[in-house]
Amino acid sequence: MSTKTNDRVACMRELRDAKAIPHLRQYAPVWLVAEETLPAQDAIRFEVVFRHPFYGWVRRRYYFDAFNNTLYHKGQIPVGEAEALEIAAQAPYIPAEVVNTVDAYGG
Repeated sequence: MSTKTNDRVACMRELRDAKAIPHLRQYAPVWLVAEETLPAQDAIRFEVVFRHPFYGWVRRRYYFDAFNNTLYHKGQIPVGEAEALEIAAQAPYIPAEVVNTVDAYGG
């Protein structure tokens, strides 16, 4: 990748984090498990794993449109306990000082 493309991707990640972190903080800790940058579309596809207050461990998919600065939720699937424990052994994307799923809105 060229330096220009690297700078563009870094900018898209900053914009994504500014949108995604405030939304996902309610579920912290949250792990970023997949990311695909799409510079030609000014977008990032990514997946996170966290413990949802109603559904248990889930893998949630998002699409961030950097041009429009919009975060789209693209669905979620359950994650097995064994896979969740393996993911939780890594450093989280969004750490949590205290886990407070009771105050998560459940969406």
